[in-house]
Amino acid sequence: MSKTKIITPNVRRVIDFPLKVGESPTWDDRSGDLWLVDILAPAAICLGADGRVDRFDMPVKIGCLALCESGDIAVALETGVHIMNPKTGTMKLLCNPDGGRPDSRLNDGKVGPDGCLWVGTRDEAIPQTGNARLYRVMPDGTFAIITDGLLTSNGLAWSPDGRTMYHSDSSGLFAQVFDFDPEKGVTGPPRRLRDFTPEEGRPDGAAMDADGFYWIAGVLSGGVNRLSPDGEVIEIYKVPAKSPTMPCFGGPDLGTIYVTTLSTDNNGTFEQGTVFAFEAGIQGTPVHRFAI
Repeated sequence: MSKTKIITPNVRRVIDFPLKVGESPTWDDRSGDLWLVDILAPAAICLGADGRVDRFDMPVKIGCLALCESGDIAVALETGVHIMNPKTGTMKLLCNPDGGRPDSRLNDGKVGPDGCLWVGTRDEAIPQTGNARLYRVMPDGTFAIITDGLLTSNGLAWSPDGRTMYHSDSSGLFAQVFDFDPEKGVTGPPRRLRDFTPEEGRPDGAAMDADGFYWIAGVLSGGVNRLSPDGEVIEIYKVPAKSPTMPCFGGPDLGTIYVTTLSTDNNGTFEQGTVFAFEAGIQGTPVHRFAI
């Protein structure tokens, strides 16, 4: 087993306003806009290619967002998956897969190669009871439970060939993979990819690079872990924040890595959540769009 390489990239801050819980950074390769959410604000935020900042305040907690083929934005709220018009900010309910279950809310989500929105939930009970799930939401609003018994569903990403789906349980401290068919979705039970150590952090949001390596944020570790397809942490990219939450690839050549963070106490010093960016000489894969 090779030794993990610790890398401290040349990081720049992208925004000049604070985030409570920054999450779900998503690069729009058609417009050059960077979208993200602040779960607790709650808000969806668009950092425009022209420098503008558009903020869409939400009525309840927002877990994630995703791009739609139509140009609309899918937002996963406590009250369900809504489709938002980014020009007007108006929203319409598509479905509520979680159905208002107690101690539960929609959390991390991404669109797969199948054009469906895959979105999980977080078990909000204290202590957690294992009620979290992962859903597959179809463009027509129908949905299915893919797996349950989780604590905090997170870390969704797909291999470049669309044949493997990656997924994590942040509170369970593990990542797993599913065999995936770009037409049918998941085709079998999950396989454990890695159990994370405290030094590697709590496995949070994730992205995929063009070489098939899985990038997953390590909350409380101050780093983003780059995993090989067999689950080995080959590199850890350190950022100047204790709690990175999710990376994404952006820029004209998908060569810029954006990382959201959350507000946290770092050894007695309070850090505001923000968005960082750096280059690592590695290209990402474009995100898929919800077939709406």
